Amino acid sequence: MNTISIIGAGIGGLTLGNILKQHQLDFKVYESAPEIKSVGAGIMMAVNAMQIFDRLGLKEKIENAGNKVHGISITDESLKPITKTSIPALEKKYNSCNVAIHRAELQKILAANIGYEHIQLNHSLNKIEKKDNYSLHFEHGVQAESKIVFGADGIKSKIRDQILQTGRIRNAGQKCWRGLAEFDLPEEFKQEAIEMWGKGKRFGFVKISDTKLYWYALVNEKMYKRDLNISNYFEDFHPLVLDILEATLEDNTILNDIIDLSPIPLWYSENLCLIGDAAHATTPNMGQGACQAIEDAYIIGRLLETHQDFNVVFEKFQKIRRDKVNYIVSTSWKIGKISQWEKGNAMRNFLMRLIPESTNQKLAEKIIKLEM
Repeated sequence: MNTISIIGAGIGGLTLGNILKQHQLDFKVYESAPEIKSVGAGIMMAVNAMQIFDRLGLKEKIENAGNKVHGISITDESLKPITKTSIPALEKKYNSCNVAIHRAELQKILAANIGYEHIQLNHSLNKIEKKDNYSLHFEHGVQAESKIVFGADGIKSKIRDQILQTGRIRNAGQKCWRGLAEFDLPEEFKQEAIEMWGKGKRFGFVKISDTKLYWYALVNEKMYKRDLNISNYFEDFHPLVLDILEATLEDNTILNDIIDLSPIPLWYSENLCLIGDAAHATTPNMGQGACQAIEDAYIIGRLLETHQDFNVVFEKFQKIRRDKVNYIVSTSWKIGKISQWEKGNAMRNFLMRLIPESTNQKLAEKIIKLEM
């Protein structure tokens, strides 16, 4: 029997594994994929996440594997600035900076630091039952028993569905492509993340390594046509966008719906707790989905410093984290709607340009400040 089982070796589950290892606790991480490999695309680790990786002794490794990003800009489709958040002052205050990195590279760093002996790959959970302990039923007839279970199994969490029997997934009505390209960005964009707003569509890009760039493109669902090439949607954008798309191999592109999780009443049950997207999935408009899962793991670790009873930890964990994640989920949803307007864009852009940068800095600090 395992003392503790973590279901899901995404960024949240692996960060939690690193936290539990620091506490010298016995645990296993179960992952449905047969290997941790280059699936998905890039990701931004904001200052809040990087502070936690610093405490785990991983900050330098992650910085070296990715690209430091010192500013985030929203522009119109011709790259004319709308708003900018530049964070050198916050970097100095928190001794960390944003890092853009390939998702798989980050997972490999986290997994290697845990030790692969703690990770069971090719274990897709079918069923979980509460008996004296938790009985875990995986594909291929494999079973395990565990006293404590963490559900880090994403927005479509089987742990949440089967034990807490709650959760409503919301569709934002937007299609999102994500891609990777070998591309040399102009010097001015090499340490900045850019998001361009058009009419019912957006395009964002950021450098994630010496040779690679991560990009994403969104269109309102009613504009989407299955047989239309991505480039056709963005012909009215700055030529840089078409250059990036042209440099992208089709195999390096994925397409998803933009979804989140409507707030659920409880994230925990007896000896069981959800973290990350399983508890509070958000749309990606604030770049905080994985960062909030990392914060979850960190807060659980801080609570374990003073409490041995996991059920006490779970209750306090939700109380500490609830307001912040609810704010991020609701704000991200609103940003997603405003950024995808099809009419009134010129007025929107004009009004946003009037917002002082100090206001953006305050919003950034609200997000990146850790709660304990």
